[in-house]
Amino acid sequence: MYKLLLFVLLFLGTNLYSQQLFDEQSVADFQKDMNKHYADSTSSPLKKEDLKMFQSLDFFPASADFFVQATFIRTEKEKPFKMPTTTDRKPLYVKYGELHFTIKGIKCQLNVYQNIDLSKKPGYADYLFLPFTDLTSGVESYGGGRYIDLRMQESKQWTINFNMAYNPYCAYNESYSCPIPPQENDLKVEVKAGVKKFHD
Repeated sequence: MYKLLLFVLLFLGTNLYSQQLFDEQSVADFQKDMNKHYADSTSSPLKKEDLKMFQSLDFFPASADFFVQATFIRTEKEKPFKMPTTTDRKPLYVKYGELHFTIKGIKCQLNVYQNIDLSKKPGYADYLFLPFTDLTSGVESYGGGRYIDLRMQESKQWTINFNMAYNPYCAYNESYSCPIPPQENDLKVEVKAGVKKFHD
């Protein structure tokens, strides 16, 4: 899972969060780089039979409706907890804060988390994890939810680009161990942005 994390964070660090306006080209570049990552046999999570047939991931069309400005609320004195995964592994996370925003007029809230072990590694002190499910989960997008990787942002207004939401590796190969989005991060809205489900 860390291979995809490294890739996504590298891209975000040089493109996404230096911008405060929606940029369709950045989304196109993200999709291109994702496809390159998945087509590469040395980094792809795809099973051998899927890799042989792979041409492209399926993405929702890029949309400014899912490039949102959220109000960030820092939550203090949170206790670390073991986040359930698709295996027996339970990595230690802590709730870092809350993000409040609207999508198409619907008020939404997501908790954003920090991985305790990862935060101790060089270059990851400001990394945050935003897992979520929404009304497309299990229909158009992966039923186990999707992830967005964030860097801590300086102001109280944070940018979330759902166009860069991606599937956990478990969506492609059940041999991986992937965090399960907490129930409180279930959005009661269709987030038609980012990567769609791989195949049934």
